Amino acid sequence: MAPVVYAYSGCGTCRKALSWLKSRGIEPDVVPIRETPPSRQELEAALSQVGGLKSLFNASGGDYKELGLKDKLSSLTQAQALDLLASRGNLVKRPFVRVGKRYLVGFQEPAWEEAFR
Repeated sequence: MAPVVYAYSGCGTCRKALSWLKSRGIEPDVVPIRETPPSRQELEAALSQVGGLKSLFNASGGDYKELGLKDKLSSLTQAQALDLLASRGNLVKRPFVRVGKRYLVGFQEPAWEEAFR
């Protein structure tokens, strides 16, 4: 099964990650994250693997700043935060990747090396 990569074409990190996959002969299913954010179920599954709600958020993005999440995130329940992420793809840290039952958030080469062995 091909990995699913939620990405944004204007994101340099996404382009770097997709190039990394291509250089290894891996052809992912690429989903435009802004138009089709990960589902709440995917985000929930990822949360159990990435170690914290904040790690799912694109804290440097405009939507994060516009919504004032730097100050508000700690007051949201987990359910509220996951619903917000599932409704606004720009809030999700990218690339967001599903490899089987494993999830990767952001592009960190050592973690990707391990996941794509």
